[in-house]
Amino acid sequence: MTDQTYQPTLSQLRAFVAVAEYRHFGTAAARLGVSQPTLSQALAALENGLGLQLIERSTRRVLVTAEGTRLLPQAMATLEAADRFVASATGDGLGGTLRMGIIPTVAPYVLPALLPELRRRVPGLAPQVIEDQTARLLDGLRTGVLDIALLALPTEAPGLTEIPLYTEEFVLVTPRGHELAGQTGIAAATLDTLPLLLLDEGHCLRDQTLEFCRSADAQPSSVGDTRAASLTTVVQCVAGGLGVTLIPEMAVAAETARGTLDTARFAAPAPGRTLGLAFRASTARRDDYEQLAEIVREQRPRSMP
Repeated sequence: MTDQTYQPTLSQLRAFVAVAEYRHFGTAAARLGVSQPTLSQALAALENGLGLQLIERSTRRVLVTAEGTRLLPQAMATLEAADRFVASATGDGLGGTLRMGIIPTVAPYVLPALLPELRRRVPGLAPQVIEDQTARLLDGLRTGVLDIALLALPTEAPGLTEIPLYTEEFVLVTPRGHELAGQTGIAAATLDTLPLLLLDEGHCLRDQTLEFCRSADAQPSSVGDTRAASLTTVVQCVAGGLGVTLIPEMAVAAETARGTLDTARFAAPAPGRTLGLAFRASTARRDDYEQLAEIVREQRPRSMP
């Protein structure tokens, strides 16, 4: 039974959240900068004060109990509010550690400009970049492993808030000298019978490309026969004559720089995507993330209109 006079400390809540996030006491202690015994003592004090078991421990694994799962979002919201309180008091605003997820079809083209700009304009910010597929980034947001994610919108994920950044078109990439090379205003039906190369399952760009084909009743050939984990691999397969692919506008300059590829553009309405930031609706850092969103908008790849 919970002691009604008990008040958990922030250190105890941080211990609980860290163990729940990493499912490993050693990793959680290292991330918090404390010893493992100190971490264990803080978690035990929290559980004793609440009269609840939050974490199940065994020699092989660490599990979050049903009660721990129920209370974890509130613990995270409390810590976020405390961090925001300190930031407001010191006038730091957007600062401290920021665990930022980003999808693979955005990271290589946005980070080269974004990270130096963040160092220049927000020197107190310590971003930690986690590149992963959309589903795992959303899971990281829900469980508190991530603070924010840069990905394609809408996510349609409950409990998250989204800030749209900008929209970009998809461009058809072909082998050098292909009959479609350099054309503009091409119809989706042009993809009929063409071998279409895609990213592997789990990448949102794959799903968006297939949805475009379905909505336009296009019937590419050989869909899925060749799949890759990165856009760079996909376009190299295109350069090798294995087929064609669609890539986002921001990737065109980097991925076609070798001169072994050509591009073609679709007629309006062209396929594309909207990129944005997603974060937990419970966070107290909405103003900070709005500031971050403006910086990301300003640093969009220069090749984009």
